[in-house]
Amino acid sequence: MSLRLLVFDSGVGGLSVLKEIRRRVPAAEIAYVADDAAFPYGDWEGEPLKDHIVALMGRLIERHRPDAVVIACNTASTLVLPPLRATHAIPFVGTVPAIKPAAETTKSGVIGVLATPGTMRRDYTRELIRQFAQSCHVRLVGSSELAPLAEAAMRGEIIEDEAIRIEIEPAFIEVQGRRTDKVVLACTHYPFLLERFQALAPWPVDWIDPAEAIARRVVSLLGLTEAPEEPRGAGSAYLTSGKSWPAALLPLLAGFGLKAG
Repeated sequence: MSLRLLVFDSGVGGLSVLKEIRRRVPAAEIAYVADDAAFPYGDWEGEPLKDHIVALMGRLIERHRPDAVVIACNTASTLVLPPLRATHAIPFVGTVPAIKPAAETTKSGVIGVLATPGTMRRDYTRELIRQFAQSCHVRLVGSSELAPLAEAAMRGEIIEDEAIRIEIEPAFIEVQGRRTDKVVLACTHYPFLLERFQALAPWPVDWIDPAEAIARRVVSLLGLTEAPEEPRGAGSAYLTSGKSWPAALLPLLAGFGLKAG
């Protein structure tokens, strides 16, 4: 049975999720859409962004006819999953801050959450903390710079250590002698800077990337069987601006089995 997936993000960060989906169901035909025309989402107000994504998603579903949609963006997922599920009959898999697994595995009880300003402000994020991390001290850090820095790094641009250090240090705190031991990567762009984060962190922590859990959810929701030995299916990547993909990103796309559309 052929499977067609639409993987959507504000930029190229969602490739961190697509990578895990490819690993589990390589034969899927994937359309990856980066909404570069509206990037970065973290700077938007909630209602205008919700209206924009819901309208855009309607057009994308009509064009690509996917069997399921993966919203590989925390900011978008905290806003648009309910209206999308109410409007379209196909399954949607979202990306939400991995606060629950962080709370379940922390030893110090001190958790940092690296997010965009939009994700940090959402009631959805606060509700996750209320439900799963009431006994923890959670430091929410909303960075407007990290996602653009990750995009620049993925294009091969040189990013100074200090620019990254300034953004991640607020997630590292000490509370009554207990230090942060888990940092949630609540933006799909951030795993592409993980090695830099690890090198620049004030002390070692566990960095929690939700991409693997999202891929498992896709497999489970669609009743699939993981078959990593299967040949890779077709894939195309699109920019909502209609621009051509930067030449520096073409090898990266090819590595994920995507042709620039």
